[in-house]
Amino acid sequence: MDRTALAEFLRRRRSELQPADVGLAAGARRRAPGLRREEVAALTGMSADYYTRLEQGRGPQPSEQMLAALARALRLSDDERDYLFRVAGHAAPDRSSGLPHVAPALLRVLDRLEDTPAMILSNLGETLVANRLATALFGDASARTGFARSDVWRWFTEPETRLLCPADDRERQSRALVANLRAAYGVDGERSRAGELVRALSAESAEFAELWQRHEVARRFEDHKVLVHPELGPIELDCQVLFTEDQSQALLVLTAPPRTEAAEKLALLGVVGTQSFA
Repeated sequence: MDRTALAEFLRRRRSELQPADVGLAAGARRRAPGLRREEVAALTGMSADYYTRLEQGRGPQPSEQMLAALARALRLSDDERDYLFRVAGHAAPDRSSGLPHVAPALLRVLDRLEDTPAMILSNLGETLVANRLATALFGDASARTGFARSDVWRWFTEPETRLLCPADDRERQSRALVANLRAAYGVDGERSRAGELVRALSAESAEFAELWQRHEVARRFEDHKVLVHPELGPIELDCQVLFTEDQSQALLVLTAPPRTEAAEKLALLGVVGTQSFA
């Protein structure tokens, strides 16, 4: 581990970011350019003291999970992320396997979406990061581990997941999720994480196995759907998706036309958050 190089790199990247770059308000006048140390710490889920010691070249070796969080918080490119891992004494992550590094370009768009649900997904439907409204609507799937982060895994293995959709739309949703996974499988191949997910789901769910044999392939670029919130009831939303160039990640944005009942429910969702009514 090269503590000096790690400290200098963190300080430099922090100084180059402005609060608006990561979805934060500028607040009071700043004495120095860039983000504050405590802001980076909050974005990564570490203590301010721990992050300060890293920047001062006297902290312990960060874990791979902590480095991944730092790469996301500092909006690092793939090459910068790999450098961060190496100077911290870890091998650079394999870009073709494991949970992917969140695309900085998608993060920059997500940072500016505060009044509508939005999240970034991998091509396996894994929630990589979600804003506050998306978490209030779908739950915090980004906190899950393994295949449980994937919406297709949860749909076929956790029956309560389907309560978010009206009963008459669940069959369509099942086929769409499998078709999307089939598209990822076609790109990544049998020995990829997509292949692992297919084999695991085939063993867990007879419904998935039957749908998989249909060989339906599709990526959804837009959709109109009804989501059923446990407190607010049905919400009609338009779904738009923005893919990265290699289509390995997607920014999913849910909107409602202005001055509609759905728009009012989204506004109320922003107030209610993850709370339940008594």
